[in-house]
Amino acid sequence: MIHKLAQVAVLGLSATALTACSSVGGGDYGFSNYALVRVQRVGVGDDSLTVVAPRPWNRHRSILWSDVGDVEDWTLNGPYLDGISFVSGLKSGRYLIRQSKRADQQVPKFRSDMTPPEIVAMLESLYRVKGGAVDFRTLALQPRPFLGTTGFQLDYEHLDSDELWRKGRAVGAVINGQLYLILYDAARSHYYAAALPDFESIVGSAQLRR
Repeated sequence: MIHKLAQVAVLGLSATALTACSSVGGGDYGFSNYALVRVQRVGVGDDSLTVVAPRPWNRHRSILWSDVGDVEDWTLNGPYLDGISFVSGLKSGRYLIRQSKRADQQVPKFRSDMTPPEIVAMLESLYRVKGGAVDFRTLALQPRPFLGTTGFQLDYEHLDSDELWRKGRAVGAVINGQLYLILYDAARSHYYAAALPDFESIVGSAQLRR
C-alpha cells in the first residue's frame, strides 16, 4: 500500500498521493521518516509477506494508510513522484485506513468474499475519499498469477486536485480470506515507466512466510 495525501494528510498519491500508504512494519526508523531498503529479502507490513527489490528503495512513514500495521510504503524518488505500497494479509472486516465512523464518506471495509471488481471499487474509493482524486479511470483488470494462486492485475490512472495525472498498477490476491496486494503509483509522465520494471521484479519475488 503514494501523493496528494501530503496535502490532505492522507493518501500518498496525489500531491502526496497513494504511494505513501501505511504505518511501516519493520526497519529501524529512528527519528527519520525514511529507512533504506537494501537489495535483500525483507519482510513488509506485518512481515507475513517478503520481497526483494532490484535496487535500493526507501521505506517511509505512511501518509495515506495511517497506522495500519498490515500496510507499508516505499518510494524511490519521493512519495510525490512514485511509490509502492504493500498490503500484507489484511483480514476480513478490516479497513485499509483508519477513518472516523462519523465521516460522511467512508472507504469500504475489506471482505474475504470480495471479487476483483469489488476490490477495485474499494481502491477507487480510497483514492477519491482519502486521496482527493477528482478523476479515476480503470484501464484494465485481468487475472494474474500471484503468490502461487490466481490473483488479479489492475491498471489505472487518476487525476488529483494538484492537476497532476498519476498512473498505477496493483497486483493482488485473496488467500485464506486475507488480502495480499502490491500497488505501484507514480506520476504518469516519466516516473511511472521508469520504475515499473522495479515493481514487476518485486512482485515476481514476493513470497509468503510459511
